[in-house]
Amino acid sequence: MKNIFWQFIAIMVSIVLFAAANNAEAQTPPTPLTSPTGIVMVRIPTGTFTMGSPENEKGRWDNSESPQRQVTLSAFYMGVYQVTQEQWATVMEGNTNGISETPSYFHGGSGREPATGEVQAKRPVETVRWYDVLVFANRLSVMEGLSPAYRIDGSADPDDWGNVPTSNNATWNAVEIVAGSTGYRLPTEAQWEYACRAGTTTAFNNGTDDWESQTALDSIGWFSFNSGSMTHEVGKKAANAWGLYDMHGNVWEWCWDWYGEYPDEAQTEPTGASSGSSRVIRGGDWSNSAQFARSAFRNYHNPFGRGNHLGFRLVRPE
Repeated sequence: MKNIFWQFIAIMVSIVLFAAANNAEAQTPPTPLTSPTGIVMVRIPTGTFTMGSPENEKGRWDNSESPQRQVTLSAFYMGVYQVTQEQWATVMEGNTNGISETPSYFHGGSGREPATGEVQAKRPVETVRWYDVLVFANRLSVMEGLSPAYRIDGSADPDDWGNVPTSNNATWNAVEIVAGSTGYRLPTEAQWEYACRAGTTTAFNNGTDDWESQTALDSIGWFSFNSGSMTHEVGKKAANAWGLYDMHGNVWEWCWDWYGEYPDEAQTEPTGASSGSSRVIRGGDWSNSAQFARSAFRNYHNPFGRGNHLGFRLVRPE
């Protein structure tokens, strides 16, 4: 009996240690890694989370955030910050796609200066199309010796793609992700929400459920009530538990997915609707109420559209 008892104790201790190790991976802020071109990323751990919002969440806009479902994702790397204006200019210099190296509305000129003490070059790039980001991601990948993620009309070289479309374009909409590629890409909508939540189930990733609580939200993001009607240098507010900044507010972030209804079933590595007319954007922005920056809030924009509220951050496969 004594042997059986101690075997049971050993098994229980092993289970507790295993659970503790998994929980530590999920909750301990990862160590940032900086790429050769200065892109700072952190590893987002493998995990399962509840995607979407409950029906009683304050500020829930419509049924697009439901049904809630379990989503499982493998580990990936995500940009700690929204891509900045200086990073955009460096990567897009000399591009052959007719894309501006300095597209941002908040360019630092007269009437659009950064807030006192903030660095203009480190404000998020905005006024960029979803199509533009495909070019940026592949150019950045090549600069760092990675295999480009996106392929359009049979080529992963943006120099072969021609000028970026300024209206809906079937060829660019048919972009494919190259199997086994190691390069930069936009996060899927599921990756974005999983990373934003960082283990939380509340409306915001600092444990706040009330989008009207300015005191609680001022510490984590830039919204209409505290932005001064402009974007701000990335990383000036508090990070979430996984070390990601500005997941709530500053600029909306493009995601890979076509916008569509959620399925009523658990999913593994979802990539969104198979087709559509608009791409998902997430996170809210400087000009809107924090209601629209909740972790589960979904929005969309046509892929050829631009605006001074639209930016992005990148991911890479592990």
